Amino acid sequence: MKDKRIKRIWKKPDPELSDREFFLRSFTWGLPVNIGGAIVAAGLLLTGHRPERFGNCINFTVGKNWGGGSMGVFMLTCRNATTRLKEHEHGHSIQNCFYGPLMPLINLQSSTRYLVRKGIEIIAPNRKLPPYDSAWFEGEATRLGSAYMNKRKD
Repeated sequence: MKDKRIKRIWKKPDPELSDREFFLRSFTWGLPVNIGGAIVAAGLLLTGHRPERFGNCINFTVGKNWGGGSMGVFMLTCRNATTRLKEHEHGHSIQNCFYGPLMPLINLQSSTRYLVRKGIEIIAPNRKLPPYDSAWFEGEATRLGSAYMNKRKD
């Protein structure tokens, strides 16, 4: 029987984060990924890209028809990005708050999976692929980002 007095050390990712907790976790536990994101953001600013705010994230619009990416509180999305895609990338930012130094492993899996899927779509366009969110980290990002942004609308 579990002792109710023992607190869980590992918290499951939760879209109910307050803004304060989001930034506190992002710039402590999730700092390594944010440092990489800040370097990319600085490069984008130097090349004339202007960010916009999306939820608690800083979003840069780059290119078109490619999707998006997230590095901590910094997001990159294509010009024709849907709200769902931006929410998904924001979900990866929430994951960073919980997975912290492990997040680069999730980012690597996510990026590799995206590139492999794009390659398959080019080589075998008739091949049926599983839904994008079928990988746990992608489905979790979509659920977290959507729930978080819906909470902010209330």
